[in-house]
Formats: sequence, structure tokens, C-alpha cells
Amino acid sequence: MEAITAGRVLILASIEKEISLLAKALGASLLEDAEPRRAWKAEFHSQEIYLALTGMGKVNAAIKTTQTIERFKPSLIINTGCGGAYGSSGLGVGDLAIATAEVYGDEGVLTVNGWHTLEIIGIPSVERKGNRYSNEFPLSMELAARAFQFASSLGLPVKRGKFITVSTCSGTKARGDELEKRFSGICENMEGAAIAHTTLLYDTPLLEVRGISNMVEDRDISKWDIPRSVEMTQRFLYKFLERGIF
Repeated sequence: MEAITAGRVLILASIEKEISLLAKALGASLLEDAEPRRAWKAEFHSQEIYLALTGMGKVNAAIKTTQTIERFKPSLIINTGCGGAYGSSGLGVGDLAIATAEVYGDEGVLTVNGWHTLEIIGIPSVERKGNRYSNEFPLSMELAARAFQFASSLGLPVKRGKFITVSTCSGTKARGDELEKRFSGICENMEGAAIAHTTLLYDTPLLEVRGISNMVEDRDISKWDIPRSVEMTQRFLYKFLERGIF
């Protein structure tokens, strides 16, 4: 596989705890003019790296992704944070998940015959290079493969597959099982498909790496471990950036 030129990298996360350890490890400086949400800049191994908070949810993520692409003109974007793993994914709390595609899991049409994706409307969300995309957006397969191989070489528990983005988090096992079966997804989150949608419009390569903070089951936050999931993910990304595996 050919290397992807990554002279300027943009790293996005929804909340500060998903990115603060990485910003500190990179020696990043806070940008004073990055309101309304914080952003940082670092020079690291000849790479210019920007880190920015999107806020939670699809709209916040799409707005911030657009703003930061327009401002920083990155050659590579990494989306990170925590996520919930579906029951048959083979993932557990503390594992790494790498996206091969992102899917809008709850945007579609409900009819008397059941739920359908946006394709039933006939108007694509994105039309690029002769391809039409409705609910599902591809990510860079090269980047996903490199990240997966590197994580495996470090002995980290890791899986790759489709991520599902929702506005309503699945707080029951039944709902999680439904989405997992419908889209063959491994991991659920609230921002990724909006970021993938936006980066596809800008033709910018995207890598998404999340730490599993919980299983998608009947909601019980006593079983969650967000600190563990986000720390492990940021440690991995630091090593990934340090090696320059693009």
C-alpha cells in the first residue's frame, strides 16, 4: 500500500477527556482564537497536528469538521473517542475499534412495511465521482488497515468493521441487536457518520478509532469504563502518530 501524505493532521473528538491526554503528550498549545470550542496545535516529528473538540452529536460534529477543514486544510483527519460495542462484535470494554465505514443508523423512512434507509427517497446524501451515498459512507481502507495492523502488532485487542451513528443512543439490548443486524455494525457512536459525510464532500482521508467504553445492552452505567477506553485510545494514537504509519 502506498503511504498517505499527512503533513497536516486534524484530530477530532466530541469532548475534552477524549483528547486531552493526547494533546498533552504531543506538547500541543491551546489556540486562543478557536471559539466556541477548544482547539490545540502541535509540531510533532515533522507533522503539523491540530486537535479540536466538536461537541456531541451529528450537527455539532458536521459544523466543527467543516470549520476546521476550511481553516486548517488537513491532509488527514482522525476521529476518536469512546463508543458502545454490539453484542456479537467480539469487542469488550477497553478494546479498540477501527471503522471501515460509517452509517447513519436512525435516518430513514418508516412505512407500514417497516423501516427503510434514505435510499427509498431516491435523493442521495452525497454524490461524488459517480457514486451515490445515502446512509453509509466509506472511510479510508488503507488507513484502517494500517491502524489495525499496528494495533495488532502491539498486542492490543482490536476489531475493525462498520460503525453506526445514532441520535438516540441504544439503551436496550433489543435496540442494539436490531441495529447490529440491520447494518452489520460493530460499534455505536453519535458523531462519526456526520464527520465521514463531511470529509467525503471535501475528499479528505478519514481514520476513526474508538475505545469501547460499554456494551450496547440494557443501560447500566455501573458496567461502563470511559476513562479506561479513552486513555487506551489516546495512547495508541500517540504511538501511531509517532511512527508516522500513514
